[in-house]
Amino acid sequence: MSYAIVGFGAVGQALARAFARQKIKVAIASRRSPDALAPQARAIGPTVVAVSLPDALEAGTIILAVPFGEHREVAKALPNWKGKTVIDAMNAFGVLPEELDGLPSSAFVAKTFTGAKFVKGFNHLIAATLAADPIVEGGHRVVFLSSDDEDATAPVAALAKQLGFAPVKLGKLNEGGALVHARGRTWGQLIFQDLFKKEQ
Repeated sequence: MSYAIVGFGAVGQALARAFARQKIKVAIASRRSPDALAPQARAIGPTVVAVSLPDALEAGTIILAVPFGEHREVAKALPNWKGKTVIDAMNAFGVLPEELDGLPSSAFVAKTFTGAKFVKGFNHLIAATLAADPIVEGGHRVVFLSSDDEDATAPVAALAKQLGFAPVKLGKLNEGGALVHARGRTWGQLIFQDLFKKEQ
């Protein structure tokens, strides 16, 4: 499986650190050129490789870590996303619910990624927490996942485990997944920052 992170702000860099910690190769791309990103990528680890957006989108699994309003531009980069898994790590903080047609933010975003297997995940942890070692006091920091495609969630859960997290499936985007979506100027209905799942 090949992986890419689109967006290299605080969250994108935090995710890159999670991949580097496990020595998993990941491509990173943003509005900046690969040459501009390369020094930061190298500083994180040798498995983090700066590439162009077209090259990043050749990956099978793509994590969206761009500011919410930029997802449409990313979606336009491919005519069809069939065969791709897209992980939405964004939050629509500050976006009014009516601008999302009354949908959870990920359900709204999923409509622009035609054909993709779409999963919400890695969005509920602040960047500093996401970048830190997820193994804490003998337990694994939780990552919540939701999707309207049950088959899409399993490989993302497997990735989360590879990265050292404990994946918890919340069901569909408008059901359990709605608990960890930003709405307007509030963030989700529940805050899960300090929950850990003990190793079984």
